[in-house]
Amino acid sequence: MTAASPTHTAPARLTRLAWASVGIAALVLGLKWAAYLLTGSLALYSDALESIINVAAAAAALIALGVAARPADENHPFGHTKAEYFSAVAEGVLIVLAALTILWEAAPQLTQPAPVDLPPLGLVLSVAASVLNGAWASRLMAAGRQHRSPALLADGKHLLSDVVSSVGVLAGVGLARLTGWHVLDPLLACLVALNILWSGWHLMRDSVGGLMDAGADPQTQTRIRELLSQNGQGALEAHDLLTRTAGRLTFIEFHLVVPGEMTVAEAHTICDRLERVLEAEVEGARVTIHVEPQDQAKHRGVLVL
Repeated sequence: MTAASPTHTAPARLTRLAWASVGIAALVLGLKWAAYLLTGSLALYSDALESIINVAAAAAALIALGVAARPADENHPFGHTKAEYFSAVAEGVLIVLAALTILWEAAPQLTQPAPVDLPPLGLVLSVAASVLNGAWASRLMAAGRQHRSPALLADGKHLLSDVVSSVGVLAGVGLARLTGWHVLDPLLACLVALNILWSGWHLMRDSVGGLMDAGADPQTQTRIRELLSQNGQGALEAHDLLTRTAGRLTFIEFHLVVPGEMTVAEAHTICDRLERVLEAEVEGARVTIHVEPQDQAKHRGVLVL
């Protein structure tokens, strides 16, 4: 039997965060682009180019959250929560494209580097953009973990990698200006591109895992087994436990063995109790239980005698 649960909708807070991400990404882009125009630095150009991806990624996350919030329907009986994974995969692809563009621009200047100007205003704008990005990345990752939102978590991780790149760029551009080693500017742009590629790869890998119906993490699976054992009074055992995650939802399926003489009503009472406990303890739980008579016991899995 399947637990009856209210239609899941994305919290309004996540939507507000997604809208704020679009605005902040646009502001950071403006600051970084102004810093590039003031300095002419290729490394700062690469930093600004990545911010264009940030704007696109924030917009994609906003759209994905809207789709994921739609209730289950005839064509999507398990809901639309996987839409967030598509957003994260798309962000990874955009990141890779940005990195390749940076490498295309930077490679020729490794042999013919140009002098770098570093006016104070350009430096201040770039630092301000990095501070803003860092603070917002922390906020997004915290909200993404709390609400199990792949879209916001991916956006936050991307911004954090952007901050790391920006810090390296600022340090390198300053060093190039002080030492006269102008080749440091395109060299740092290449390093930024490689860091972006690494970030994009991780985003796509994690998101594809969600699209492929990856199981719940080991800690969650252990907790599920504990809950079954502690709250399965009246049943004999639970076996063939299966889990899969889809955004904020965790689908839980298992077989519950009961005494052969137990009535349907009594078995239903046990199932209702287990469903309530699992939904209370496992965020976004959707529970399906297959009840079996005693002669179907496998004597493995979770014993609930």
